[in-house]
Amino acid sequence: MTDLMTLPQGDVRLLGTDLAAGLLASTELARMAYVAKDGTPRVFPMMFHWTGEELVFATFEGARKIRALRARPDVAITIDRPGPPPEILLLRGAVEVTDVAGLVPEYVRIHHHYYGPEQGARNIAEIDRPGLRMARIALRPTWVGLVDFQARMPGVLSGKGDLR
Repeated sequence: MTDLMTLPQGDVRLLGTDLAAGLLASTELARMAYVAKDGTPRVFPMMFHWTGEELVFATFEGARKIRALRARPDVAITIDRPGPPPEILLLRGAVEVTDVAGLVPEYVRIHHHYYGPEQGARNIAEIDRPGLRMARIALRPTWVGLVDFQARMPGVLSGKGDLR
């Protein structure tokens, strides 16, 4: 396992740490920040699936964020536990939005992960209808940051890197 203390904020190898793995396997919501069509910022909490390379979200056809993300694909995402002490995974990069006829495969996995197999299956059965269209939103992080207020403090407090 990679040593948390030797990697600077922004290094994608931080995804290989226990802290990042734990948050990516959690049922915490990811909060995605993006720029809306009118140029103002938005933050949207979403369930997610980590494939090992991509953080995948899904939404239904017609959602306003689809058009905004296609126009301005750069996003910032946080997945965090309130603690104490808080544990925070920060991700940045450009998302790829793909139209999907039917269910986004990861969306099924998301519901099973967050709600368990029985409730997840019921949730999916309720929406799986002919003509369903969704969008798959995928981020391959290009910048990764971690804060846990024990091993990795924000740069302002520790003097070891920052969150720029």
